[in-house]
Amino acid sequence: MVFYSFNLAAFTLFFFVLGMIKPKWPLFFLKEPTRFMILMITPILIMITVTLYGEGLKREREEKALQETPAKVAEPAPVPVPVPATDAPPSAPASKK
Repeated sequence: MVFYSFNLAAFTLFFFVLGMIKPKWPLFFLKEPTRFMILMITPILIMITVTLYGEGLKREREEKALQETPAKVAEPAPVPVPVPATDAPPSAPASKK
């Protein structure tokens, strides 16, 4: 993502410079574009570029942290052992005196 943010930054700079010289070229699909439109679009592109760069750095840090910590080996869960039933009859309740 960091690579793409640099590409977008270069495009933004090119868009701004070209738009300030000839606004009709980057905004060819509009009938009468103005330099003010270029000034309004450029900060949006800059915000997208900075967000993309920050998110790219964050993901790189997370991936590096995952690679540095050893993977935990999953231990099997303990299985309950059945208790055998006793063959002796249940004792009679004690009588009260």
